[in-house]
Amino acid sequence: MTDAGAASAPATRTLVLSPSLRGKPGGQRAPEARLGEAVGLAQAIELDVVHGEAIRIAEPRPATLLGSGTVETFKRLIAAEEVGLAVVDWPLSPVQQRNLEKAWNCKVIDRTGLILEIFGARARTAEGKLQVELAALSYQRSRLVRSWTHLERQRGGFGFLGGPGESQLEIDRRLIGQRIAKLKNELEDVKRTRGLHRKARKRVPLPVVAIVGYTNAGKSTLFNTLTRSAVVARDQLFATLDPTIRTMKLPSGRNIALSDTVGFISDLPTDLVAAFRATLEEVVESDLILHVRDAAHPDSAAQAADVARVLADLEIAEDGSQGPIELLNKIDLLVPDARAALFAQARDGDRLPISARTGEGIEALLAEIDRRLASAQDVARYRMRHGEGGAIAWLYSHGTVLERRDDEKFAYLTVSLTPEERARFERMQRQA
Repeated sequence: MTDAGAASAPATRTLVLSPSLRGKPGGQRAPEARLGEAVGLAQAIELDVVHGEAIRIAEPRPATLLGSGTVETFKRLIAAEEVGLAVVDWPLSPVQQRNLEKAWNCKVIDRTGLILEIFGARARTAEGKLQVELAALSYQRSRLVRSWTHLERQRGGFGFLGGPGESQLEIDRRLIGQRIAKLKNELEDVKRTRGLHRKARKRVPLPVVAIVGYTNAGKSTLFNTLTRSAVVARDQLFATLDPTIRTMKLPSGRNIALSDTVGFISDLPTDLVAAFRATLEEVVESDLILHVRDAAHPDSAAQAADVARVLADLEIAEDGSQGPIELLNKIDLLVPDARAALFAQARDGDRLPISARTGEGIEALLAEIDRRLASAQDVARYRMRHGEGGAIAWLYSHGTVLERRDDEKFAYLTVSLTPEERARFERMQRQA
C-alpha cells in the first residue's frame, strides 16, 4: 500500500548530464539523442528535470570524470536551481561519484543507478523483484567506499536517489554476499518453475511468439492490439518490466501464445542483463520473434542495432528463414514522404511497416506469422471414423485443422502439426 505522504512528496529537482567523448569515431548516437533518452529515463521515475545538457569531454578524468571548469560551472547551476539530484549518463566509478557529490553538494547517480532505480520501482512479479534486487546488490557491492542511503519502502526502488536526513545503512560485503547467494537460490527455484510451465505448455503445444524491441518502441501497444488485452502501455521508458503471456487465434484458426517482454536499452547494466536472463528465456524458447522498432524515432537504426546485439548474446540469429520479423512501428507519426520511403524499403515478410496504435499493417503481420509458423510444420491428411472422437479431438487440440470434409462414415481432416506431434499422433494410432 502506498503511503499518502510519500505519494504527495514533491518530485526531486534534477539535473541530467549526458557526456560524450569529443572526436569519437562513428557508431555513437547523436549527443542530443543520448540526452533525450537520459531525460526520458529520469522522467520515467517522476523526477523533475530542471536542466538537461549534452557535454563533450576530451578524456574522462579519474577523479571527477569532468574537467575542473565544467565541475565548477555545474556547481553554480546546481546551487542556483536548488538541484537535489544530478544524473550523469555515464558509468561513474565510486570515486568519481563521491567526488562529484562533495563538489556539487547534492546526490549523484550514474546511468546504471538510474536504470536500477526504475526497475526497482516498476517490477511487480515476485521474479522481477528478485532479479532487480540481485542486480542492485551486485552494483552496491562494488561501491562500498561510501554509505548508501535507502529510500522509504513505500516508494520502491533501491535507494540510489536518497538524500540527507533519511535512515542510513552501511552494508558490508559479507552481508551482501549472503543475500546475493540467497537470491540466486530463489531465482533458480523460479527458473525451475518456469521450466515446468513451459513443459506443461508443450504437452498442449502452442507456438510461442515473443515480442522484443527497444524500450518504448510500442511492444505493449502491439501486444494489446493483437490479444485485445489491457497490458500497461504508456509513452514512457520501461513501462513494461515483467513478461506477460496471452493466447490468441490467428486468421488460419491456429492458436499461439504471445509473449510481451521487457524493453532493451543501450548500455544496459551488465548485472541487470545477467539477472534478467530468466525473463529472456521466453525469447530463447520462442518459435518466432517479432522485433518492434520505433520507425519515427531519429535513433531508430541505432536502437535496432542494440536489440540485435542482445539477440546475438542470446544466440538468436537476426537473419534466415525463421529469423525475427522486423516491424517498423509508429508509421502513423511519419510525414507522407517518410512513409513512402519506408514502404519502399520494406522487404516482404522480413520487414513490415505497421501502426500498433491505429491497426494499419496488422492484417499483413498476422498473415506473415501464420505463414512462418506453417512453414515449420507438417501438413498431414487423415481419414477418421466418426466413432474416433477422441483422436479427432486430439488433432484439434494439438494441431491446426486446415480443412475438414465429412461423409456418412468418415471425417477427412487436413491438419498442420509439428513433426514431433505428427509422429506422436501416428504412433498412438498404430497402438490403438
